[in-house]
Amino acid sequence: MAWYRENVLWKIEKAFAAGYDPTLALSANATGKSGRSRAGASGGERTRHIQGASRSTQHVRRGQQDEIDSAIQGKEVGRYFVLLGPKGTGKTKMILDAMRTVDAEGVAMCDMHCDLEVFRVRLGKALNYQYSEDTQAGLFYRRVPREGGAAMDIERALNKLEKVALRNLQKTQKPLVLVLNNVHYLSHNEDGRNMLSQLQQRAEAWAASGILTMVFSSDDFWPFFMMRQQESRMHVISVYDLSTEEARNAAQSMCLNAGKRPQSPEALTELVQIVGGRLTYLEKAARSSDMVGRAKDFLTDEKVWLLGQIGLIPDCDDDMVEEQKRSSSAWVLLREFVRKHKKETERVQAAVARGEMEEKELHKIPLPRLTYDECRQIMARPDFMDELDRKNIITIDTHHNVTPDSWLIFHAAEQVVSGDLFDERLDSVRSRVVEIEIQRRTRELGFKDVDSGGRVQFTIDKGDGPVL
Repeated sequence: MAWYRENVLWKIEKAFAAGYDPTLALSANATGKSGRSRAGASGGERTRHIQGASRSTQHVRRGQQDEIDSAIQGKEVGRYFVLLGPKGTGKTKMILDAMRTVDAEGVAMCDMHCDLEVFRVRLGKALNYQYSEDTQAGLFYRRVPREGGAAMDIERALNKLEKVALRNLQKTQKPLVLVLNNVHYLSHNEDGRNMLSQLQQRAEAWAASGILTMVFSSDDFWPFFMMRQQESRMHVISVYDLSTEEARNAAQSMCLNAGKRPQSPEALTELVQIVGGRLTYLEKAARSSDMVGRAKDFLTDEKVWLLGQIGLIPDCDDDMVEEQKRSSSAWVLLREFVRKHKKETERVQAAVARGEMEEKELHKIPLPRLTYDECRQIMARPDFMDELDRKNIITIDTHHNVTPDSWLIFHAAEQVVSGDLFDERLDSVRSRVVEIEIQRRTRELGFKDVDSGGRVQFTIDKGDGPVL
């Protein structure tokens, strides 16, 4: 058993050796296939003259990349990191780019999952740890309830990792790095919150001792909100969409990397006006033969999806009242975003007409933003905001500012809000919800065997109040 226990630690050490990480290997294989499918290496040479373009990737080097590189390389001691930003902004790409600079030496990466049993297996794969299932004794071993399930197995794996991290610190004088990607995949219930707290406790302790740096990434706000309550060494890196100029440069770079001819500035501007600076949309559009047409298809699909999620039903049935309550609250918020953006656009247009601003400033107007407190007052049901965040309809940053999740979501909402009779339909739905709730609170009493002209006497006792 002593040999086996030592072998377990040796195998975990191997997981942090250069070139081992399975996630990086999969990413490198995908990158290799993408590169071979293009028209040779000359495309990469053509992108070098583009301002802000990366020579080794299809996206620009973000301003947060240096900080992430420093964390992944083990240079940041005494704190752990949380990458927070909307889906598709490039958080995972930046982590993988940083891992490539060190060939994943001293780094392990694991994707989260809502099922803790699945996360247990994924963590074991990332750490090269089999939870004692690879012993001969395991053939005759039956799990007992006192083990505590997946959470206890994960705790045992972290105990082994701690021993390996202590050994590594003595050898290399720098901490190991464990990346937990997409922590928002954890269920937002008691089990998921307990697991997040369990991982954060380890992150705090290991950051304090300097033996291991943990990096969390999340698309949603709720993990950050939970972790903020007990953090003392957490450092948050906010990841946003590219600016207008960065998005145009990135789109041009992606087109050239895909073997296409350079695109006109007008086409790039129209593309960015539709999809904004979201990397995932820019990359998909750049691969298409009709870049702008593909972006318009994205917008159509986004509008259909949005209506499918929070579409209004004026004459809803009693069973649909809760759904329509959420939908009407969401549209009240989205309508406020549209109104605020319209006011800002009119202000900039007036400034351009007076000669105080250049016309290109119209293309640089950011997504409308409201504070969390303003959204609470507008919706009157702040508990619905978490659901909108999980559905990627809105996004909440570390400063508690709320914006539409993307320009596609905003344009889709703008088309709906600008439609005929939208305000009347929204008011009708809200009135219908109130009507149904009044009916639910109303009770009807029926009396049998009462003769015509007869009377029924009853008493109403309100406790401490008067008896009627």
